[in-house]
Amino acid sequence: MALLESLVLPLGTTLIDFNLPGTDGKMHSPSDYADKKVLGVMFICNHCPYVKAVFDRLIQIQNDYADKGVQLIGINSNDANEYPDDSIENMKLEVQNRQISFPYLQDESQEVGKAYQAQCTPDIYVFDAERKLAYHGRIDDNWQEPEKVTRHELREALDHLLAGEPAQADQKPTMGCSIKWKS
Repeated sequence: MALLESLVLPLGTTLIDFNLPGTDGKMHSPSDYADKKVLGVMFICNHCPYVKAVFDRLIQIQNDYADKGVQLIGINSNDANEYPDDSIENMKLEVQNRQISFPYLQDESQEVGKAYQAQCTPDIYVFDAERKLAYHGRIDDNWQEPEKVTRHELREALDHLLAGEPAQADQKPTMGCSIKWKS
């Protein structure tokens, strides 16, 4: 397992459009969530221990912020042929077992992951109402032990954006397993 940190993309980068199939059998695009004040695009997967450690936190964040105008979207760009745990069938099982409350999409061509320059899972991009990148950082300051979290950076960013303020300037990159690119 290769540990990587997310790339530092310039804040203000415009949201990159996509249209991907979800575990619900429907196609999903950012325009489907045009009514949301904040849109989070997260590159995640089923098999990565870093994602497994934070999956429930991401679900809880979606549940806590859904009524406030926040929509998270999970995208799996991993090569499912080499990593069968990340197949669409196993993604559907993950949604059912974990009761995932946000769309979970498959990027089989890996074009979306490459367009975002996604590096690792998780890799989280948060866009403001104008769909400009406002936050690209970690969920919190302790991915391994949730009871020892002292700073909830993703929640802080969402709170700032919902209040019409910029997200905090101090953004720490996420870290996790490398995205499994096709050869």
